[in-house]
Amino acid sequence: MEPFLLTILYFFIAIIIVIIGLAIFEALTKQYKDWDEIKKGNQAVALSIIGKIIGICIILAFSIYHSSHILDTLIWGVVGVILQMIAYLLFELFTRKFSVEEQLLKGNLAVGIISFGVSVGLAFVIGASIT
Repeated sequence: MEPFLLTILYFFIAIIIVIIGLAIFEALTKQYKDWDEIKKGNQAVALSIIGKIIGICIILAFSIYHSSHILDTLIWGVVGVILQMIAYLLFELFTRKFSVEEQLLKGNLAVGIISFGVSVGLAFVIGASIT
């Protein structure tokens, strides 16, 4: 019975951390509101958000696999969200020829795909570092 209960608990922890992470990313975005853009059909923003969701979940998956306590998963979830935010801010900083946020607002799918890749790729790096 314990594995079943732990699965349910980890499931709810993941949902909560993803929701909190998305709320934080929404607050970081100054030029638009993520869910308003999705409602308008902005696929670039949708890809960026999907990357963040998958990225956070990858980090949580590694954490669950490598941790023996739920508290470890919570801590790594928070660390994962913070590191994903840092990655997004660095992505914005290092693309000097254009603003990532502005391009996502314009619906630039290429930028959305790269944003997705940055989130997912770095999530594997972050997750693999969890011991």
